[in-house]
This record gives sequence, C-alpha cells and structure tokens, in this order.
Amino acid sequence: MASGLKRDPIVILRIDGEDLLEFINGPDYEAEMALLFSQLESPNGSSLHDHIVKVLEQLTVDQGMPPSSESWVKSNLVERTLQSCNVQDHDKPLSQETFLVEFKKVAGSVAQHLKEQPVIVAHCENTFEGSGIKRLLGNKFELDKTLDTATENAPKDRNGKISKEYLRVALDAIAPSAGLPPIGAIHEMDEVIGEVLKMMNADDGKLVKEDEFKKMLTEIMGTIMLQLECKPVSISSNTVVHEPFASSTTLLPPSS
Repeated sequence: MASGLKRDPIVILRIDGEDLLEFINGPDYEAEMALLFSQLESPNGSSLHDHIVKVLEQLTVDQGMPPSSESWVKSNLVERTLQSCNVQDHDKPLSQETFLVEFKKVAGSVAQHLKEQPVIVAHCENTFEGSGIKRLLGNKFELDKTLDTATENAPKDRNGKISKEYLRVALDAIAPSAGLPPIGAIHEMDEVIGEVLKMMNADDGKLVKEDEFKKMLTEIMGTIMLQLECKPVSISSNTVVHEPFASSTTLLPPSS
C-alpha cells in the first residue's frame, strides 16, 4: 500500500503497486474506467497506446499511481510498461470493452513494476476556505499593520491618492498574512480573486485616497473570504522525490 509519513502539509508516500492492484481488481474499476474512457477525445489517428497513456495520467496516488505527468514516471514506468505489454493498435474504432481489457493488463504490469521497485512521492494538499482572511480581519492591530505595509510603497499622485489598479499588487503583498497564495500561483484561486477584483472595478484606473484604498482592500478580502467559505478551493500536487533503486524498499517500510 502507499504508506505515508506526514510532514504537514506534505505526506511522503511509498507507491508499491498494492493500491493500484486493489483498484483494478475492485468493484468500481469498470465504472470509473468507463467514465474516463467516455471523456477522452477521439480525434482521427488516436491510438490505443495514446488512450492508455491519457487515462493513466488521470489516475491519482489514491488509486496507487505515481504522477505519470512527470517525465521520469512517463519514460521509465509508463512507456516501458507499454512496450513490454506489446500494446497493439486496432484498425477499427476502439471499443470500450477492448480498452478496459487492455488497460487492465497495462495497469497490472505497472503495479508489478512498482512492487519490484517502489516510487517515493511527495504528496501535498491544501484547502483555501477563508480562515486565514477571517483571522486577519478579526485582529485590528494586525490588519492595520498589514494594510500600512501593503500601501507604503504604492505610487501616489501629488495629492496622495492611489490608483485602484494597484489593488491587485497590494492584495498580493497581503496574501501571506491572509493565508492566500501569490497571484498567479493557483489558477482556481486566481479565478476567485479576479472575479472579486472585477466586482470592485479594480482596473478602472480611478484615483482614491489612501484611507479609501485600504477600505477597498479590506472589502476585497472580506468578499474573497465569503466566496471561499461558500466554495472552498482544494489543490493537490505530487512530485517524485526518490527514483527507485535496489534498496528503495528499505526507506519507508509498509505500515503493519
């Protein structure tokens, strides 16, 4: 199984094929694979090989598959397994039944390779649900200090006014204190933040007094908080941190 050593928020996983075998031999295999197969685009010339690669990329560490989007996994595990399984493309349109049978063979072979040489993966999960913003907004001293820091270097006109276009930059400066990722780091969060900034007409270029600018920043954070409380954003990432070698099985022994 994929046994883990938690290092909040990172979990070190030992992927050794057991979870993958359990998945492909489990009761949900056909239903889940049928769904993934139905979601595949099938342009002319698409092969069984390509379909299998694309679906392997959809499997997660929870199903016992290391991230096949990583070059090492793709070249040393996925492609080598496909070659050893001698996957043959079919002249006629690929049926779901054929795909399920062929995919199971390949996945079983991948699991066997993982059993012989486990792969160590760093798994990270994070959920943005607005609690960091709530803590900041609830601490007036910390909030005032954070707003002062975010605006102290803001370009001002001769009357001390700040362009609303700087709201995005100021929000990015506040992000660490509010438990938010940097703008541009997580697409899903960028969408939430972008929608709120749009609601506030943040890009209209109007000049506002510093106090009003800070008030707008506070309102933006409050709106983002409400959005995240209603619909949290969860993200996860997986990175191979140890490529297998002969003694890899001794690094993280399976839990009993």
